[in-house]
Amino acid sequence: MAQQSYPAPAPAPRAGAEPAPRTGRRLLPGFGLRGPRREKHVLTLAELDALSFPVGDDGVLIGEDVHRSRPAVLGLFRPSSYDLVLVGGLWTAQVIALRAAATGARIAVETARGHLWGPMAQAAGGGQPCVTVHQPGRLGPQGASVTSPVLVVRDLGARPPRSRLSATPWQTVLTVVPHLGPNASRVLNAADLVGVQRVMPEEAELIGRVLSLGPAETAALPSLPDDLTLWTTRMSRQYVRIVTGQAEQQVLGGPRRLD
Repeated sequence: MAQQSYPAPAPAPRAGAEPAPRTGRRLLPGFGLRGPRREKHVLTLAELDALSFPVGDDGVLIGEDVHRSRPAVLGLFRPSSYDLVLVGGLWTAQVIALRAAATGARIAVETARGHLWGPMAQAAGGGQPCVTVHQPGRLGPQGASVTSPVLVVRDLGARPPRSRLSATPWQTVLTVVPHLGPNASRVLNAADLVGVQRVMPEEAELIGRVLSLGPAETAALPSLPDDLTLWTTRMSRQYVRIVTGQAEQQVLGGPRRLD
């Protein structure tokens, strides 16, 4: 942004000089009359330490952190590409999509199961097309921006093909994998964040190796309840339980792992 230039202050009049004629003074755009003079607010270093600002708690509420008993918030939309993989059920993916739509984001679903996404898409916008459903391979550029973020949900089975959409800022991709296929290692390694719901013991072993889970976490995956998801990167992990409201229950029903 170009630096705005301001007019230099007028020189003070000399003693005994004739007063200058009054002329209409034009105010600068955006500036009005001077306000009241007040003392400046000054803080000591000790007082400065007392100031705090909430950072990192913005995003989409995806559930409750079961260990810390506090809301779990996911910053879905970022100024860089962001890829998520959910090894789990359609119900959890639809809760996330519904809540993302409630924040004002647009949701684009690429799926061969349009009959399962249609009712949710109709109910999400209250008459506005905030959720659109597309056949596999028919999803075009979405034009995501900071004022119009987009969540692309790819519900394409256990072997999702590579997306033809290029990664863009403010466009997050959530790939839903009901169970692990032959290309599971590639899909998991390419993700910035992975959510894992209840899986078979052999799937848990593969996920544990790829994501460097501990023995206890790997052993717990085959017995997770329907409403619980382990969200993990290679640096941090969090068990999140989804608690739905009455409106969400009317649209999506109760928690379920399989569809």
